[in-house]
Amino acid sequence: MIAKMANVSALVHQGFGFWWTGFYRVSGEELILGPFQGPVACMHIPYGRGVCGTAWKRRETVVVPDVAKFPGHIACSSASRSEIVVPVFDGGEVMAVLDIDSTELSTFDEVDARNLEKIVQLITASPA
Repeated sequence: MIAKMANVSALVHQGFGFWWTGFYRVSGEELILGPFQGPVACMHIPYGRGVCGTAWKRRETVVVPDVAKFPGHIACSSASRSEIVVPVFDGGEVMAVLDIDSTELSTFDEVDARNLEKIVQLITASPA
């Protein structure tokens, strides 16, 4: 699972040149930093907090055109301007989230959401 997350984060990050691309894994009532590409990141995110915790709580992809306008946004870096977070499901439960940040406003849309949702399904597919 960790190896798949590492490769997905590298593939998406290098393929699209985003500011930060990576995973946070569910551990109890918080998300713990997992494999990622980009600058140093927050290591712990509480359930329901920030964009990542909100996507986990809602159990749905969250697209944020301007993180400065998202209530409770957790700013790991002031360079991040827009964000998308996609939950990763295993057995019907959220086991992680894919978090992607951009230095540009309004980088992500519903097309990105649907395609990233397909990509993260590969994480829990049969072993490589």
